[in-house]
Amino acid sequence: MATIQECREALDRLSDNLARAEDGVRGAAAFDRSLSCHITDLDQTFTGRLAGGRIRVDAVAPGPPARKAEIRLAMTGDDLVALVAGKLKFAKAWASGRVRLEAGFRDLLRLKSLL
Repeated sequence: MATIQECREALDRLSDNLARAEDGVRGAAAFDRSLSCHITDLDQTFTGRLAGGRIRVDAVAPGPPARKAEIRLAMTGDDLVALVAGKLKFAKAWASGRVRLEAGFRDLLRLKSLL
């Protein structure tokens, strides 16, 4: 089982990957939205912002998100680490229910090019 530190490092790597992405992907990520990522097996939630093509983590707190972020993710720590490492494909994980993504319709349309 992934640790909270490994999950934090995975989110940092994901942020770095977005910042280095090609123009199309970077452009899709270059909007300003609140973000939460609930790590279900650890029952911890990272909160922050997706802004300027980067993910900024502001806090981690026990339990599910206290506030409803504009973009909400939920998954196990192992799945987060595997997604960022490229060992798990987002579409397959989402279709099977291993990863939950909730956002407004417009945000989902923009996010689909990232996934």
